[in-house]
Amino acid sequence: MPEYGTGSLADLLPTLAAGMGVPGTSAAIPELAPADRNCVFLIDGLGWEQLRAHPEEAPFMTSLLAASRGGTGRPITAGYPATTATSLASVGTGLPPGAHGLPGYTVRNPDTGELMNQLRWQPWAPPGPWQPYPTVFELAHRAGVHAAQVSSPTFANTPLTKVALSGGTFLGRLSGEERVDTAAEQLAAADRALVYTYYAEVDGAGHRYGLDSDTWRGQLMYVDRLVQRLAEQLPPRSALYVTADHGMIDIPFDEDHRIDFDEDWELKAGVALLGGEGRARHVYAVPGAADDVLTCWREVLGEQFWVASRDEAIEAGWFGPTVDARVYHRIGDVIAAARDDVLLIASEREPRESAMVGNHGSMTPAEQLVPLLEVRS
Repeated sequence: MPEYGTGSLADLLPTLAAGMGVPGTSAAIPELAPADRNCVFLIDGLGWEQLRAHPEEAPFMTSLLAASRGGTGRPITAGYPATTATSLASVGTGLPPGAHGLPGYTVRNPDTGELMNQLRWQPWAPPGPWQPYPTVFELAHRAGVHAAQVSSPTFANTPLTKVALSGGTFLGRLSGEERVDTAAEQLAAADRALVYTYYAEVDGAGHRYGLDSDTWRGQLMYVDRLVQRLAEQLPPRSALYVTADHGMIDIPFDEDHRIDFDEDWELKAGVALLGGEGRARHVYAVPGAADDVLTCWREVLGEQFWVASRDEAIEAGWFGPTVDARVYHRIGDVIAAARDDVLLIASEREPRESAMVGNHGSMTPAEQLVPLLEVRS
């Protein structure tokens, strides 16, 4: 289960901001010591287990494993589901999914009844009402802390950036080297600074080629050098935290490991919309069919997935301690989270996603645990 409130991604920026005296924030991860200048380097898709399994490709980050989570040598958790849109919103807002309102890859928009892809923000919905809380960067900026995000120029004006990572200055840089160099410059630009930078291609290589591929290993080697490059440029009184939005797991391409929703009449019965992704499904039932869908999904998938009703998942704390009223109906009537090395694909509805080698979303250690490596100057 995610460690909301003590050791999840949603707790990281509030802890750092509290250490700089930002009002409205509190130190939720007790192991982290305050610093005047804080930088978060988020590597998309690099889970704790994947990093520990590849010391040769990532020698610098491996050398920092003992420093993870304030020197405890332990990881933190991503939150549920362990997917990019949800995790980035948790990072930027300092809130769990039940509050910030991005509880999955695709979720139903209660106002329109349509599935909304929260990573690509399609179909479009007004960002402000969808996620109304201020980000930690906004709180820091109001408190006089120099806040900056350094990422791909592509993300400068996206709705996801607006709801999850806005506040302060956005600096678009194309190459990884430019990003870490700029992040170091931004850290040094003020006595108190909160800087975020991001690298996506470890995740991209995992999705396309898998964790055992030369391409994925090459990306890990490259980003390890970026982390070292940034660490070597830290100005005085700085702390660098290297983390990730989720881990990843490779799923074999056979019928035992890939269950096709589009070809399974039992799973389709009573389902109006299929949301989420292959290892973290939101299932929206036709009116009056929710109980029957829950029963069927438990019978068909119960040994391979954790299957819960919306209220059961909320009560168990999957999405955080509480779920806001505006978020409640974005969550599926039925939630299915993979516990085994399986994937619930939808070959006709989601052909691109169904062809991915590496996948994530659920609450297994490979997906849920992420590093919190630390370098201080």
